[in-house]
Amino acid sequence: MKISRKLAIALMAGTLTFTSCNESELLDLNIDQNSATNIDMSYLFSRATLAIGGEYENTRIAMLYASTMVQQTASTAGYFSGDKYFYNPQYSGAYMETHYTGVVRLLTHVISKTEGDASQANLNAAATILRVFDLHRMTDIYGDIPYFQAGKGLEGEENWFPKYDAQKDIYTAMIADLRAARDRFSESARPLGAQDFIYNGNISKWKKFANALLMRIAMRMSNVDPTTAQQVFIEANNSGAFTSNDDIAFIKYAPGPQGVNRNGLNDGYWNTYKYSRDCKISATMMNWMNANNDPRKMILTGGIGDPEVPATWITDPAQQIGMPNGYTSTNIVNAVPPGTLSRFPIVQRNFSMLNLKYLDWEDPYYLVSYAEVELMKAEAAVKGWISTSAESHFNNGVTAAINSWVYFDPSFAVTPDKTAAYLAGRGFAAASNANKLRLIGEEYWAANFLNAIEAWSNWRRTGFPALTPTNDPNAFEGNFIPRRLKYWENEIGSNPKNYSDAIARMGADLFATKVWWDGGK
Repeated sequence: MKISRKLAIALMAGTLTFTSCNESELLDLNIDQNSATNIDMSYLFSRATLAIGGEYENTRIAMLYASTMVQQTASTAGYFSGDKYFYNPQYSGAYMETHYTGVVRLLTHVISKTEGDASQANLNAAATILRVFDLHRMTDIYGDIPYFQAGKGLEGEENWFPKYDAQKDIYTAMIADLRAARDRFSESARPLGAQDFIYNGNISKWKKFANALLMRIAMRMSNVDPTTAQQVFIEANNSGAFTSNDDIAFIKYAPGPQGVNRNGLNDGYWNTYKYSRDCKISATMMNWMNANNDPRKMILTGGIGDPEVPATWITDPAQQIGMPNGYTSTNIVNAVPPGTLSRFPIVQRNFSMLNLKYLDWEDPYYLVSYAEVELMKAEAAVKGWISTSAESHFNNGVTAAINSWVYFDPSFAVTPDKTAAYLAGRGFAAASNANKLRLIGEEYWAANFLNAIEAWSNWRRTGFPALTPTNDPNAFEGNFIPRRLKYWENEIGSNPKNYSDAIARMGADLFATKVWWDGGK
C-alpha cells in the first residue's frame, strides 16, 4: 500500500511538472500545422465573385420571388412564393443569410488586407466595387441593413453584432466608395489577370462598371433626392460608362458542374431541381411581346410541351401561350385557351416554357448591362439631366438588349431589320414625355429578364410596366406586389437590438413597408 501511494504521488508530480514546463507545446497541439496562414487575397476575390451568383439565394430571391413578383415568369407551384405573395422565411431571408457570411465577408477582408498597398490598388478597387454592388442589391431587397460594419467580424468583437444603417446613409456611402474605388485603379499596380472572372483584368472596363453602378444608384434615389441623383448621374456619365455590349458586367462561369464555378441562377432554374421546370413565361410578358411584335419571343421561350422531351415541343411563335400569374394546379385548367387542352394532358405543359439554351451552367450571370446604361441615359435625357438624344439612347438600349442574347447562344441572333422594325413599332419619337418614360420602363423590365432583382427594384421605383397583382386568399399580407422582402429571421434572435432599431426606423418588417427610395408608384 505504501509503495502504491508513493508511486501515485510521484506520477502526479511528474504530470504536474510536465504540464507546467510544456504548456506552450500543449497549446500548439490546437494549431493545424497544415492550414494556410497567408492566403492570396486574389483567391478570396475570385471566390467572392463567383459566389455572387450562388444557387441557394438566387433560386430563392431571384427566381422564386422577384421574377414571379414582377411577372416575367409564372408557376402554379406553391413554393414559387412571389407568384401569389406567400411568405417563406427561408426564401425571403436567403440573400442576407448567405451573402453576409460569404460574399461580403470575403470582399471586406480583401479590402482590409490590401488597403494602403499601392501594389494591390487594383484588387482593392475591384473588391470595393463588388462589395458595393452586393450591398446595394441587399439594401434594395430589405431596406436598412448593416453596411459600415458588414463583414468586419474578424477585425474585432465590436463588429460581431453590426448596426443596421439607414438606407439613405448607405446610398451616400456607396456613392463615395464607388468614386474612390474608380479613381484608385492604377496601370502600375499588380494586374488582376485571370483571377478576375468579370473583365480578366481590364481596369478600363472596371472603371466603366463603377460608373454604370453609380448611374443605377442615382436613378434609384431620383424620386426622393432628385438633386443629388442628377449630380451623381451626370458625374458618372461624364466619367464614362459602358459604350457597347462588350462592356457588360457579366460573371463568366466554367462549363459543366464545377462546384461554385457555375451559374447558380440557372442551376436552380433547370439543372438541380427538376421541379423548377414548372416555371413558365408569364402571360404578362408573353402578351406584351405579342402586342409589340417583340423579336425576343422565341428567345425567351423554347416552346410548349414537355421540357424533357424535345420531340413534343411546339415552337410555332403563333401558338405560344404565357401562363397567367396567380393560378394553382387546381384552377390553371381554366386559363388554357379553348381547343388547346387536348395537346398535353398535364395542363402546365400547354404553356410556354423557358428556353433551355440560356440555362446552361456556364452561361454568364448579369450584374449590370450596357442596355441598362443606355435606357437610364434615355430617362435622364427625358428628365432634362443630360442634353443628348433620348431617342438615340432608347434605340441603343433596346438594340443592345436584343443583341446581348447571343452571349447565351449564337442562335439567338436577331437581324438588324427585325430590330429596326421593332423599334419603329414602339413609336418612341412621337410619344409624350410621360409615354417615353413608360416605354423606357417597359424596355428596362424586358432587358432584365435574367436579372429579376433589378427588374423588381426598377418597377418599384417607376411603376413600369403596369402590373395587376394576383389574387390569392393565402397571400401573406394581402394581394399586392411586395415592396420589400422580410429580413432573415435568424437576426431576430442573434442581433435583436439592431434588428429592432431598424424595424422601429423603417416602420415594420413587412412586405408592405417601403424602403427609403421607393416612390410608391
